[in-house]
Amino acid sequence: MPPLPSPPRRLVIKLGTGILTSGPDQINTDRVEAVCTQIRDLRARGIACLVVSSGAVGLGMGRLGLKRRPTELHKLQACAAIGQGRLIQLWQRALEPHQLTAAQILLTHDDLRLRGRYLAVKGTLEHLLKLGVVPVINENDSVSSEEIRFGDNDILSAMVASVIGADHLIILSTAPGLIDFDNGGGIIPVVEAITPEVARLARGTESPTAVGGMISKIDAARLAGKAGCGVFIADGAVPGIIPELLAGKARGTFFVPSGLPMVSRKRWLAYFQRPAGSIIVDGGAREAVQHRGRSLLASGVVGSTGHFAPGEIVNLQDEQGRLFARGEARFSSNEITAIARKSSRDLKALFPDRRRLEVVHRNALVLLDIGA
Repeated sequence: MPPLPSPPRRLVIKLGTGILTSGPDQINTDRVEAVCTQIRDLRARGIACLVVSSGAVGLGMGRLGLKRRPTELHKLQACAAIGQGRLIQLWQRALEPHQLTAAQILLTHDDLRLRGRYLAVKGTLEHLLKLGVVPVINENDSVSSEEIRFGDNDILSAMVASVIGADHLIILSTAPGLIDFDNGGGIIPVVEAITPEVARLARGTESPTAVGGMISKIDAARLAGKAGCGVFIADGAVPGIIPELLAGKARGTFFVPSGLPMVSRKRWLAYFQRPAGSIIVDGGAREAVQHRGRSLLASGVVGSTGHFAPGEIVNLQDEQGRLFARGEARFSSNEITAIARKSSRDLKALFPDRRRLEVVHRNALVLLDIGA
């Protein structure tokens, strides 16, 4: 793996449950202390560090005597509620010998999906970094429901990297990198682009305390890459792994970021949302939006799915069901039903006071990669 051309300014470090613990309620304190020593050294070089730490559910499982991760939501929430306090204490104890302070940040998907809360999270993280504090971030599993869950901390870490404008995300787990199972089982050192062939190399996880696996790590690399953030995946058990990765001396996989990152609002529209529905458009409207930089006009709308109000985020798809954009709807789903397939004359009769019927304005719209 080649060394980085310049040291990062900000670094997000994500640690999986398998790295932090040896099993339910078995904390690997030596490993956590080793990571904190590396954070101290990185900060001495002027690199701000944020930690996304798994482990709360696993620690709660151990205290409750559970051997496998619960599938029932209320049991998961109970485990998280018990484990969250233990997890932040673990990090604070490990950082204190280095005169560093930990700050616990617990997030749900709504904290990043809703624009006002997204900006509040960004402001809090920025101020903590200015104070020299190490944010320790986790999903707020004790209150999360399916509707507001990230799904796993790989995705959360990529979102945090995007929010804070991190140069690099380092995902430390029991996986040493992306393994090429089709050609001898070696580690792929560099991934220039996440192609369908690369995505097919992913595998899930069989850990009794974890979720995700390589599938979620590739999804995280795709999301972070759109923000111009490079992503490392490496074995967190290797001593001194973080500076070794930055120096190009460690085994692992580096996902090269996209050429030009999306601006913040466009990125928020594209990747931080769970759209309330979809607006279906004809071929002419897709051409105008996708290739000619136009807003979506009412004359190109042929239907919708789901229920949404004005101001909610929706997908844009063509009549074949192909997703190509996402944006903020100016009309409700009921209004979309009323205007679908209407002629220009009919639209003027329905909305006599509106000269230009923009269903989604160009400034509140982002194009998506096919399959995004």
